[in-house]
Formats: sequence, structure tokens, C-alpha cells
Amino acid sequence: MGNDSGYNEMQVRMKFCSVIVSACLAAPFPVRAQQGSAPPQAPNAQQQLPSAPSASLPKPQPAPKPATAGGTAPSPTPAPAEAQPAAAGTSSSEAPVNTDQLTTIKRSVNEVGVFFTVTDKHGHYVRNLTAEDIKVLDDNKPPQAVRSFQSQTDLPLRLGLLIDESNSIRERFTFEQQAAIEFMNQVIRRGQDEAFVLGFDTTADLAQDFTDNPELLGKAVRSFRPGGGTALFDAVYYACRDKLMNPPTKGPVRKAIILLSDGDDNQSRVSREEAIEMAQRAEVIVYAISTNVSGMLLPGDKVLQRIADATGGRAFFPFKLDDIASRFGDIQDELRSQYAIFYKPADFAANGQYRSIALLADNKKYHVRAKKGYYAPATQ
Repeated sequence: MGNDSGYNEMQVRMKFCSVIVSACLAAPFPVRAQQGSAPPQAPNAQQQLPSAPSASLPKPQPAPKPATAGGTAPSPTPAPAEAQPAAAGTSSSEAPVNTDQLTTIKRSVNEVGVFFTVTDKHGHYVRNLTAEDIKVLDDNKPPQAVRSFQSQTDLPLRLGLLIDESNSIRERFTFEQQAAIEFMNQVIRRGQDEAFVLGFDTTADLAQDFTDNPELLGKAVRSFRPGGGTALFDAVYYACRDKLMNPPTKGPVRKAIILLSDGDDNQSRVSREEAIEMAQRAEVIVYAISTNVSGMLLPGDKVLQRIADATGGRAFFPFKLDDIASRFGDIQDELRSQYAIFYKPADFAANGQYRSIALLADNKKYHVRAKKGYYAPATQ
């Protein structure tokens, strides 16, 4: 009996161990299935992207031609690139996300940055101003606080050269190409500045992506041949949304478009105001050089003036071909003669709405040129 009892006890233990082993082997499959429903790596890595400088922005949709952009601007509203220094240093992977952290991130985008230029009554740049010399109105109210005031003469540039290659500018196209090439040779500094070249007629043609090599930029400019209609607004919209909204950069940069065109648009799918809105969302200054040398201001010139004024840039109207090169020189001088003011608006609301900006100099003889407003970030 004793032996039978020991044998039976051994059988019970072996069955018990078998049950345990079977349970251990079966357990990982339900756990892996649960993990599979919410993978811990790639999707979470994407969810952490909002902690980058473009915190309130989705990544722009790629579009080889502006015609694919559709007729309306994307609904997400970007905060100005200069307005998010605090958010740029925050990463959601460094600590668990909680309500307090989200509140901190939202407050960090309440700082607005504005680049502006000041000239005297003779059009000469004024370069010795202080914060006390400039009055700021945000939505018709003084700011809650001015964070900093700087003279920005050496900030890296991210430029887009947009060249109209439609039939309407055929006669003066070669001269304009040479002036644009000379401009790039003078303004682009290796290792600091970068630019891209975009030609447009009925569609946009990205001939050269961002580079600091003036030779590649010049080669791209020479590759254009005039012909076709003019999709000016599509070209501006595409350049701002897909190239300058998030340009290659490791720090603060000045973003601008140099637009060489007669201003006549007959092919775009987006409107002039939609193109302007996209430039404002991307914090891009537009400088326009009219290719109209008739000696009269034509409707296209008014279009160029409207785009430039709304973004804080300038429109130039050369009376003869030789003046085009001089206008490129004026743009170069202005890009190196600007101020930047950073402030916290009063009664700020992250509601995605447009807010007007007005900058005034205490000296009534001075003229301040800056963007007319911006779009507040939208809370998700």
C-alpha cells in the first residue's frame, strides 16, 4: 500500500506540473494580442511629434504640384515658428503625459515673434532702435509683456525663389534669370543659408530643393523655359505649405519668398487670399519683383502689392530691365536689416483665429513694415 500511495502522489504532482507548464506556455499569446492592439513603438513615436517646434501642426501633405493642394487651405492652424521656443525643448517621451504638462505646453505658444523693418522718410534703413522706440498692438491691445527685442542682421535664411515662366514674361525672361542667379550668388552663405528654386506656369516645377550651393541654384534657374499659363497663387501656396512651413533648420531662421512675376494669374485652383493665408500661417515674408516694364501699374502689380503688404514684405516695380537687378539688391539689404520683437499678447486665446498686428515707431518720420497679423494656435 505504501508503494501504491507514493506512486499515486507522484502521478498527482506530475499532472499538477503539467498543468502549470501548459498555462505558462499559453499566457504570452493573450498578452501579445493586447500589445498588438496598441503597438508601443512606431505609433507612439508619431504621437510624440507634437512636442517638436511645430507643436500644433500635422505634417504637411506631400504634393509634387500645387494643383493637388485643393481649393482650400488646411484647417489645422500653425503657431508662428518664432512663437514656440519653450515648446521646442519639450518631449513627451521624457515623462508621462498629464494635465499639468499639457497646460504648460499650451502656455508656451502664447509668445509671438515678429520680424520688421524700419526706414526713414528717405527710405534708408534705421538700425539703432530699442524696444522703447516701438509700440506694439496685438488685436488692438498692447501686449501683456515684451519678452525680447533684437536687431536681426545675421539670422540664417530659408528662401524660396519663385520664377514666373509663363508666356506673358517671355521677352524679358533671360535677363530676369541672370538677375536672379546673381542675387543667389550674393545672398546665400555656405553652411548658413539655404534656398530652393520653383518655376511656375500652369503648374509648379521644383527645379532645386533646399541647398546652400549657389551653383546648383543657378543651374536650376537656367533650366526654365517660358510657356503656358500662370498659376501664381498655387505656386505661393505650395511653396509655403510644403517647403517653408517646416524648412530644414536647427534653430531660428528667417523665411522669405522672392517672387518674380507680372502678377497675372489665370490657372490657380486656390485664391489669392488663400495663398496669403498660407504664407501667414507659415510665417513667410514675400518680396515681389514685378516683371511689368510698361511704365504703368497694371492689375497684376496690385496683386503683387497685396501679397507683399499682407506678409510684411515689399513689392518692387522696375521701370526698365536694368532696374530688376537693383531690386534684388534692395531685398538683400532688407533681409540683413531687420528687427525681431517677441511678446506675450493680452487676452490671448488658442482658438485658431486671426489676430491683427500693428507696429508703430515713436518717431513719426519712421515707417515700420511688418506682417499684418497671424493665426493663433488652435487647441486640439
